[in-house]
Amino acid sequence: MTYCVAMCLSDGLVFASDSRTNAGVDHIATFKKLHVFSRNADRVLVLQSAGNLATTQSVINLLSARIQAEQEPNLMQAHSMYDAATLVGQTLQEVVQRDSRAQQNGSTVNFGCNLLLGGQIHGEPHRLFHIYPEGNFIEATQDTPYFQIGESKYGKPIIDRVLRQDTPLEQAMCCALVSIDSTLRSNLSVGMPLDVMLYRANSFDASGQRRITEDDPWFSTIRKAWSEGLQNTFRQLPPFSL
Repeated sequence: MTYCVAMCLSDGLVFASDSRTNAGVDHIATFKKLHVFSRNADRVLVLQSAGNLATTQSVINLLSARIQAEQEPNLMQAHSMYDAATLVGQTLQEVVQRDSRAQQNGSTVNFGCNLLLGGQIHGEPHRLFHIYPEGNFIEATQDTPYFQIGESKYGKPIIDRVLRQDTPLEQAMCCALVSIDSTLRSNLSVGMPLDVMLYRANSFDASGQRRITEDDPWFSTIRKAWSEGLQNTFRQLPPFSL
């Protein structure tokens, strides 16, 4: 299991992902789940993944190889984010169908995965999509400006209470990381390090990436402040009475 969250706000996009892959208590590993495809002054595309690791790696490798080979169609040729989401969905469906056909001996392996695709292509605003294992997708809106994939239930309440369309990107990143921290505390299948990215609208700048490790002083401060703030607020609640 994993946890990824992406937010599409007035000022840009925020992405945060954990890096744990869990196939049982004896098979825990670290794999990056946030991938960036960019071309200067033209496009920045960010892809996050949750689900079958073999499927997600195949999708990323195919998308990258087709860019390198200039094979049509590829992400550098997409005219809009909608076209890019369609291409990613088709590639996902291609991989799932290929691997499912090779399944033998009554295996019940789930080859599906969920993907978040966000970014901006020159000539249109920044956008965010949730792509399902079947290859279809939905787009974030002002009413629903964020998506989660993976182990999402523990981190959802803080986002619902805090996030608005006009939330500044730096505050939104804090919200995303508190959401992940809440998940880290409640589910062992989500783990450090974290990969994050902040993209400012119309910048076409993919440099806002960072890996956050367990001993990161800023993240430690965020975790401590949130935990102490919750405890202080809880202690100030009026007592229950019959």
